[in-house]
Amino acid sequence: MSLYAVQKFLFDINRTEALQQAYRADPRDALEPYDLTAEETEALVGPDIGLLFHLGVNGQILMHFGAFHQIAWADYLQQMRDGIATHGPVREGVYAMTTDPNTILIDNTPNEGTETS
Repeated sequence: MSLYAVQKFLFDINRTEALQQAYRADPRDALEPYDLTAEETEALVGPDIGLLFHLGVNGQILMHFGAFHQIAWADYLQQMRDGIATHGPVREGVYAMTTDPNTILIDNTPNEGTETS
């Protein structure tokens, strides 16, 4: 996986009008200079926001790509949730889970003898 290359493409397309035009004309051709896997290419061509999030793409970069594709904010967030439900936890990057998703990290159960309101 080449998370750096995916995020580099997203960074570039978010800032470069010429790349935006090239992507609109032929997404696969616009992606050619980037060292992407087939899975990453398909997710970017789709676009598959949920898969991109699952792959580890930073949400701050990804949200601009969603807006570029005119995906409404609520739909963008839902696509991220759906990506986790479909593909599993984030694989890599800042959002990657470092524990089993079923592990309780914080136990909010009141301690014995503790008053609760």
